[in-house]
Amino acid sequence: MVMSTRLLLPGMVLAAATVIFPVAPAHADDPVMHHVKYTVSVAKPIYADIYYLDQEPAIFADYSHNPYQFVPNVKVDIAPGKPWTYELNLAKPDQWALVTASTGTEPGTPMFHCDLTVDGKVVVSNDGPKGVLCSIRHW
Repeated sequence: MVMSTRLLLPGMVLAAATVIFPVAPAHADDPVMHHVKYTVSVAKPIYADIYYLDQEPAIFADYSHNPYQFVPNVKVDIAPGKPWTYELNLAKPDQWALVTASTGTEPGTPMFHCDLTVDGKVVVSNDGPKGVLCSIRHW
């Protein structure tokens, strides 16, 4: 059986084009990242206990199984005019951005204040005598 050149030529051209110009797999668009800043301040000096989200989990189950992997704890001296701040980028700050501060085992009433800023705009502000939480999501 003899094949016609007319039938082979289109197939050969298609095969050659695939080798020369491989088809790239489709990728979802990269998520838009938002700049997030946490600020914790006080009216009276205190050695504070602060927990804050420092990285976004891929899925909620990751967070659920080990929250401390994503929300570390720092103990810091905060005083009037000397706030604690932390900045990061998140794809979904409405779901994940959070900072909380408390007196822990320290005595006193420092009058905490926190701000959660997204892309340069304060989106949550809160006050508390011995502890405070700033989060867009209601935990």
